[in-house]
Amino acid sequence: MLAIAFPLALLAFWHLATANRPASLIPPPYDVWQELWDLAVGGINDDAYSGTLLTHLVASISRVYGGFALALAVALPLGMLIGRVPLVRQLLDPTIQILRPIPVTAWLPLAMIIFGLGPRSAFFLVFLGAFYPVLVNTIFGVRSVEPRLFEAASMLGCTGSAQFFRVVLPAALPSIFTGMRLGLGFAWVVIVVGEMTGVQTGLGAIIMEARQLSRTEIVICGMIVIGVFGFLSDQLVMLIGKRLLAWSPAHG
Repeated sequence: MLAIAFPLALLAFWHLATANRPASLIPPPYDVWQELWDLAVGGINDDAYSGTLLTHLVASISRVYGGFALALAVALPLGMLIGRVPLVRQLLDPTIQILRPIPVTAWLPLAMIIFGLGPRSAFFLVFLGAFYPVLVNTIFGVRSVEPRLFEAASMLGCTGSAQFFRVVLPAALPSIFTGMRLGLGFAWVVIVVGEMTGVQTGLGAIIMEARQLSRTEIVICGMIVIGVFGFLSDQLVMLIGKRLLAWSPAHG
């Protein structure tokens, strides 16, 4: 009950601030609900947006999870190398620290030049948004591993590259999952920017198109759907983390 009390209060405030005000640029909650229903199944407005929500949602999910998966595939091994091997850290870390503060929106024109208009640019921007949180948290997790664990592993015969999988990876997993949560969250944030690159489908695409048409109710619907599926994605990562970190007193 406490979890829904604040959203209900916001909803009531929204209704009171916008109901019975035809000149308001912000539609009341009921109009947004009607538009969301029309986007999902149609039958109300019967316009170009009716019944298209699933198509746009699938397009955005594929870009979010595709870019996030690529970010994991690159950031996890790279982060472990930077965190564990001093030569790699000295070689790559300064460049990464220079590139990391650059906003994803600043990469938008360059992405369209390199990858052209369309899904590839959106995919790259989502990858970029998810990459740095995963990388930084992986480096932090690896560098935070207790030296005593390496000594204990060596005494038990675990040496060389085997320590990556037997010592480093398990000890760094809590930090890695924090980075995964942040990275996936950023991927959903960036999807609107990514789908400004000329794609025809996606939640970001209909938000930007609706903004140009002054269809504020569609903009809000897109925001709601992104928020809900971003929340569900975060819960999925947390569930996987709890399973893999059941041994940890802080996460089990």
